[in-house]
Amino acid sequence: MLHRFFEPGYWFAPKKLGYGAGLPIAWQGWVLLLCYIALVSGIGLFMGSLGGYGIVAGVALIILISFPFMVIVRRRTEGGWKWRP
Repeated sequence: MLHRFFEPGYWFAPKKLGYGAGLPIAWQGWVLLLCYIALVSGIGLFMGSLGGYGIVAGVALIILISFPFMVIVRRRTEGGWKWRP
């Protein structure tokens, strides 16, 4: 099943207006988006219970997982990311 993530094709539609990607158009895009939301939510819930340094570590983790997410979404968006007026 993992080999399906490496098949060529687009997972996200381009936004109609603005810059970036729209909603997923393939099941791989939905899986990626739901995993990202679950990770960010889990980190957010967990870091709230840790206090001072936990919040800093949680924000750092969210930033660290956001960069690979954005790279994958950008590469898998039909037509790429560009400004659409």
